Amino acid sequence: MSDGQFEKSFLPDSNHTRKKRLKKRPRVAVIVTVVLVALLVLGAVAGVLYWYFTDSTNADQSGEQSGKVVRIYSGHLNLPNAQYTRQLENPETTDFKELAEKLEQVINTSCKNLDELSSYFVNSRVFDYSAGSGLMAYYMAQFEIPMEHKDILHKFSEDALKGALRRTVEVRRSFEDKKLTITQMTSSLTNPDLVMIPEDRTCYHTYHAKDTDMTFTSPGFNKDGYPNNIHCQWVLRADTDHVIYLEFLDFNTDDDCGNDFVMVHDSLSPAEDDVITKKCGKRPSSKHLSLMSSGSVMLVTLLSDENERFKGFSANFSQRVKMRECGRTLTELSGNFSTPYYPTFYPPNMNCVWTIKVLPHLKIRIKIEMIRMEEPGTRHGECTKDYLDIDGERYCGDHPLISVKIERPEAVIEFHSDESHTDKGFIGYYKAFDPRNPCPGEFLCGSGFCISTDMRCDGWNDCGDMSDERQCDCERDQFTCDNGICKPKLWMCDRVNDCGDNSDEKACECPKDHWKCQNGMCISANQSCDGHKDCEDGSDEAVCTNGVNICTEFNYKCGDGSCVNKANAECDGTKDCEDGTDEANCVPQCGVRPFKQQRIVGGTSADLGEWPWQVSLHYGRLGHACGASIISDNWLISASHCFMDQYNDPSKWLAFGGMNFQGDPLAQIRRMKQIHKHQRYNEETYDYDIALIELEAPYDLLPKVHPICLPDTSHIFPTGMSCWVTGWGAMYEGGSKSMSLQKAEVKIINDTVCSVVTEGQVTSRMLCSGYLTGAIDACQGDSGGPLSCREENGKWFLAGIVSWGEGCARKNKPGIYSRVTKLREWIREVTKL
Repeated sequence: MSDGQFEKSFLPDSNHTRKKRLKKRPRVAVIVTVVLVALLVLGAVAGVLYWYFTDSTNADQSGEQSGKVVRIYSGHLNLPNAQYTRQLENPETTDFKELAEKLEQVINTSCKNLDELSSYFVNSRVFDYSAGSGLMAYYMAQFEIPMEHKDILHKFSEDALKGALRRTVEVRRSFEDKKLTITQMTSSLTNPDLVMIPEDRTCYHTYHAKDTDMTFTSPGFNKDGYPNNIHCQWVLRADTDHVIYLEFLDFNTDDDCGNDFVMVHDSLSPAEDDVITKKCGKRPSSKHLSLMSSGSVMLVTLLSDENERFKGFSANFSQRVKMRECGRTLTELSGNFSTPYYPTFYPPNMNCVWTIKVLPHLKIRIKIEMIRMEEPGTRHGECTKDYLDIDGERYCGDHPLISVKIERPEAVIEFHSDESHTDKGFIGYYKAFDPRNPCPGEFLCGSGFCISTDMRCDGWNDCGDMSDERQCDCERDQFTCDNGICKPKLWMCDRVNDCGDNSDEKACECPKDHWKCQNGMCISANQSCDGHKDCEDGSDEAVCTNGVNICTEFNYKCGDGSCVNKANAECDGTKDCEDGTDEANCVPQCGVRPFKQQRIVGGTSADLGEWPWQVSLHYGRLGHACGASIISDNWLISASHCFMDQYNDPSKWLAFGGMNFQGDPLAQIRRMKQIHKHQRYNEETYDYDIALIELEAPYDLLPKVHPICLPDTSHIFPTGMSCWVTGWGAMYEGGSKSMSLQKAEVKIINDTVCSVVTEGQVTSRMLCSGYLTGAIDACQGDSGGPLSCREENGKWFLAGIVSWGEGCARKNKPGIYSRVTKLREWIREVTKL
């Protein structure tokens, strides 16, 4: 979830299976005198090629029914010689029907000329019109491909696709009777559930915006909430040379965007290329979602499934005069610039240029406070879509602070947004300064920038290089690092170097003649291994070599009842029990990475075979939904919250093993035989959030498909230990899931600290891992995945299962995992492992 919204579970961001709404065939079209020629066919080929080549990366844009894969692409036709009238808003009028029939025949003829692809074409529909440079007609084309014919993909090369998409379709042919000319055709992959043909308009509304606010709400708002299985659309139209301003005053849907969501398009076509944003969850009343269109129309769609009902939304909209110019020359000594309509979401298709020019003897400082230009499918650092360019350096994604110093009196700033997916943008400030006296009356940062003296030593990195937080007089609830930085006392002794010089961890060890218990308590050294439990947790007797046999929760208990005075004795390759039980119950060669030769939020892409126990669980046609870990050839371990309600049907799930990239054709795919959720799982607290999955057929254990070791109940994963979280979940809070497996290194956090920062919400079946400073964490879609920890013997053990968290990678909000050691006996009971 974004914008500070609370999020407990890390469920997927994908569309749920819905009933098909595109089953009707169009009426027989009237034969037109002249049909579109070769170039229109090329446009259709471009769309179809795009449709085919996005088969694996856009699985949630398709549907499967009766053994067929449904593909829809939609777009618009530009008719410059036609005029828009109100009659074209009603599909029952003669004007609507006659023009639709003629355009549908043109599209049908083009699609039937696609050689080998034509046999998969079903129909096309024209479903709406709007004013433009003449008339805009919106259409969809439907294809159905039998599952056994999917191998046709190999007939198209990547070069052919790129070449077709580069071409702009410009067709100039006229209908003899109406003298209508089509000058442009766009096409884009479209989610079948978003298309509403005229006959299905059971929840369809069209409004003409005014200069003052108008309001609309979702069905059942402020009553029982919107119904299940609903598909509603609101068409918003503005006058020529105006744009639509839309603001959601209340917003409350399911927090899993696969269940219920609102999608806004910068067009009356619900095509992927025209999406402004897709939102779900509950937004606080103090943070309204506000959006702008780039033209005179906007489409709002609400979809719901069969889950519980939610309140829905209320929204205001109005029209505003379209911005003709964006950017200007700035000559004042200081000023600001921002994305159009900031803090409202900036519109698509914008280009702005600001040129800062000051006196020749001056230089320029530029400070951007929070950039929000996230776009699904775009990795941080790859600024090829929406971006901010400051003097030749591009920025995009999500940044809390950017400071740039220009060593000359002139700077050029550019902003670009493409045709889809917008965000809040940014506001930037600039100030000219004299290099001889750079910060009159202000604090000079180490980076050369100036901030108000009030920002000095306030605990926030206002300079961007921490120079404003060094050599400070710390508050009572803060710890003074040796380098002068102030940090919360809560962060002390968590085995994480928060100060940067490790001074927050220096005073945490016991004196030389003392023993440190696992819970942090210090005892005299001669009390360790003396046959008595002097530490409250018994850890002073856990690792002893004097033959004393004391059993604590940290000792491995052998089958004959004796205990091993050795840390983490199980599955380490050494026989420590006389009866050999410490090695007997280990899955053969668990916890090794045979494919590795040498060598998430804030994460990086994993190498092939680096995490061979990682599994991607796919629900129905939705693609990746949750993660899991292989613990034997026929058993997986995941989180209970992934399988609640309708998700509890094992026949609807597939488990993909040995896969780094979603859509990998070499992955091992297995069906589920049975899902075992812990009988004490609590949906409110996420206690006992663990599930075991029995497969219908076992995996072939190969280098890229290999089990992780299960820890014994006595296994210790100490505070500060580095472990790894992996998954295909969102790469930032509120973002879309990753197509490649991500990995991130995290630290085990002290249980006491974990309880404090979560306000007592953790139980003994949970553990915290991450960083209290934020930035690295699991996120939505990582649920059920592993927290993998490597022991000194080189084997990897499953310490935790991704369970819940407050947002993703927030400060003082670490990730919460199900603690496997506390659930080990239940695992043994179910699986016999």
